[in-house]
Amino acid sequence: MRIVLLSILVFSSAMVYPKNRPYSEPLKIPILISGSFAELRKDHFHSGIDIKTQGETGLPVYSAADGYISRIVVSSGGFGNALYIDHPNGTTSVYGHLSRFRGDIAGYVENIQYKRERFTVDIPAPPGKFRVGRGELIAYSGNSGSSGGPHLHFEIRDTKTQEPLNPLKYNLIIKDNISPKIQALQIYPLNNLSHVNYTATKKEYGIVFYDGSYHIKNNPVIPVYGKIGFSVLANDYLNGTWSKCGINSLSLKVDGEDLFSFEINRFSFGKTRFVNSHIDYEEYMKSKRRFIKTWKDPGNKLGIYHGAVFDATDGKIHHIEILLKDSYGNSSGLEFQVKSKFKAMSTPEKKGVKLFLQNQPNHFEADGIKLDCPKGAFYTDFGFGYTSFVEENDSIKFSKVHHVHQEYTPIQAPVTLSIRADGLPVGLQSKSLIAKLDEETGALSSFGGGYQGGWVTAKIRSFGDFVVSVDTIAPVIRALSIKNHNTLVEPNRIRFKITDSFSGVKGYKGYIDGKWVLFEYDAKNSLITYHIDPDRLELKKQHRVNLLVTDNKGNKSSYDGVFFK
Repeated sequence: MRIVLLSILVFSSAMVYPKNRPYSEPLKIPILISGSFAELRKDHFHSGIDIKTQGETGLPVYSAADGYISRIVVSSGGFGNALYIDHPNGTTSVYGHLSRFRGDIAGYVENIQYKRERFTVDIPAPPGKFRVGRGELIAYSGNSGSSGGPHLHFEIRDTKTQEPLNPLKYNLIIKDNISPKIQALQIYPLNNLSHVNYTATKKEYGIVFYDGSYHIKNNPVIPVYGKIGFSVLANDYLNGTWSKCGINSLSLKVDGEDLFSFEINRFSFGKTRFVNSHIDYEEYMKSKRRFIKTWKDPGNKLGIYHGAVFDATDGKIHHIEILLKDSYGNSSGLEFQVKSKFKAMSTPEKKGVKLFLQNQPNHFEADGIKLDCPKGAFYTDFGFGYTSFVEENDSIKFSKVHHVHQEYTPIQAPVTLSIRADGLPVGLQSKSLIAKLDEETGALSSFGGGYQGGWVTAKIRSFGDFVVSVDTIAPVIRALSIKNHNTLVEPNRIRFKITDSFSGVKGYKGYIDGKWVLFEYDAKNSLITYHIDPDRLELKKQHRVNLLVTDNKGNKSSYDGVFFK
């Protein structure tokens, strides 16, 4: 009888989880997606899928497959509370933005946090510590870290390389029979000898849908010449949600022949910033629209592309087709015609610039500024521009304003910017930093850095207007749970809002009765919270709470209060 029962259980398990479904859904609700794999995000590709949690936090989260918890992360940003589970098939599943872990996991993490006296931890768990089965409860969904609303971030990674893989390729129960939507087309002259519609600048064309595909409005035959690029503005949607998601693949055909294509089902985190070359970055910076390009920049190291650039020099009419697909194979095509037609073009001479080359280091130096750029910092060669000016009667700027090129040129690898600190008092040297000046509002944002030998140096990953400034203002602490420094107004927790107006909060320490206690940090809301724990805090007595907050320039604020609990 026992042998028969075991056979039934094994057979049942095989029926529920067939080989073509190596992972089950991590939530036991209908799976609706608000973010797809490799979706285009600011400075990165999305590394997983975002699963809606019905607008709530606290839904049970289950392991997608057998394995063991290999890593536990608690962070004020990023994935917030996150679990990593290694599986026997060589993959790792990731669960991010959790509200809390399962009880035994939470206790294990909390003990380590108290031992280290810090909220943020990244714990490599021993393989035998937390073994889990497929469908076993591991945590509860939330909105922790950099999440913009309640959801579960779910990933599948290659365990060895930690490269994220496309979870939508593993037969999760998700319905999608909706094709991508194409909204606009742009056509680009890619060098000084090229033109689009007899101009040396890109042109945008509106799109209409009929006869089963997308077309340019009024169906013009567009005159072009030379090296030509195309880009499309497109989104994908899945059944049951209006959330905009990304496309999975693109192919470009000229006269029915394949010319260029890409499909993205995995990538390296070290290369995720190449998303800024994958799109028309200048257009994104100007309009916040992400047009996907059909050519590869020389400095783009993503290994997903195949093919070449369209060269229109033969005087003929060509039929162009751009085909987009989502992860489920739903496709949409854009068809139009161009005619190769020569016209001599004159490109205005650029004055006062230095040529920066993408395949070698670049250095620029002028009065009061030095810029060092490593090889690979840029995607293409470009003419670097620079000017400077002095703002009179400004007490927080200790240098000229340096207009370092323009913000529409993306930077891949950090570059080193040094600015001479004219007139910076000795007493403020330790408080100095490099700040970026918003061209529209005039507001300053800190890029950090430090003083040495008359110069302030920082790493930057965007161009713009930069100055030397100082941060001498301490962080602000506002008690939310203790009134008048002596009355607890929330029964089971103590909360503070901690903010810093310039260099940013670097760290904090909270103590009750002289002992360190765990204040959880929600950076996006500038909140820290201590949940009163009767196992660690003696109750029915008066307690003293102390809080120390430090910013990135060493300015400190403190709070002292008492409460009865």
